[in-house]
Amino acid sequence: VQLQASGGGLVQTGGSLRLSCVATGSSFIHHKMGWFRQAPGKEREFVAAISRSGDSLYYADSVKGRFTISRDNAKNMVYLEMNSLKLEDTAVYYCAATRSALFSRFYALDRQYTSWGQGTQLTVSS
Repeated sequence: VQLQASGGGLVQTGGSLRLSCVATGSSFIHHKMGWFRQAPGKEREFVAAISRSGDSLYYADSVKGRFTISRDNAKNMVYLEMNSLKLEDTAVYYCAATRSALFSRFYALDRQYTSWGQGTQLTVSS
């Protein structure tokens, strides 16, 4: 599956933004999806993940209660709704896909994701 993320931009602290990721190629419904981010000078980190059906959602502690991941299997889309944005949310955000059977245990490990989008920049300013 090929992924393309979009929706990044410049937002003030406390603001909101929605990232989108469209999938093409292999059947989207067979893939579990994740969002990761990488800030300048830092390692890539897990943000959120969602099961194939959308019934299971996983979040990093740093975004829990502020970010919401969702998917629309009919449109081959996955979204990341971000609210109450903080300066520390500034990063390049990547969507990723996996068919791993171990997803429910290792959803936060980037090495289990086999497809990655190109990234979209979010900058939060004060």
